[in-house]
Parts: sequence; structure tokens; C-alpha cells
Amino acid sequence: MKLIVTDTAVECFRKDWGYREGDFVRIYVRYSGGGEDAFAFGITRDDPRYPAISNDFGGITFFIEENDLWHLDGRDLTLDCRYDEIAFVRG
Repeated sequence: MKLIVTDTAVECFRKDWGYREGDFVRIYVRYSGGGEDAFAFGITRDDPRYPAISNDFGGITFFIEENDLWHLDGRDLTLDCRYDEIAFVRG
């Protein structure tokens, strides 16, 4: 499992969300309702407690806590910026 954040996404986090070098971005699992997949990824500014995956992209540290790894199901996760929105791409 790898966590990848594209340069376009880093720029979106900086310009649209106000993140700066040295900040931490937690990627977590949240309940999103019914349907095919009732869970989705979310993002928040947070300090790591039990990070399972942690990588620095453009001076910003992105991480996923151990208790949220199950939603990856062994796959990689790429954060991208598409149509001015953060996109979570599992693959």
C-alpha cells in the first residue's frame, strides 16, 4: 500500500485549503451513507498518533492512521485535484 499525492493536489491544498509547509493532513474513513460503498475518505488537519502510512509531499505530511487502513483493502491511494476538488483514487 502506497500513499501518493500529486503535485496538482499539493497545489490545491496550498491555494484552496490554506495548508503550508510543516502542516499535517490526516486521511480518514467516514460514513457517507448507503449505496455500493457506505464509506468514503475524508481529510482534516491533525497530528499523527498511530500513523500506518506517512509521506511528505511539497513540505506537507499526509498520513493514514492504523485504524483507517482497512478501507484501502491492500490497494494504493492517490490524492489528485480534479475539477478544483480533491479526488481519492484507489488502485
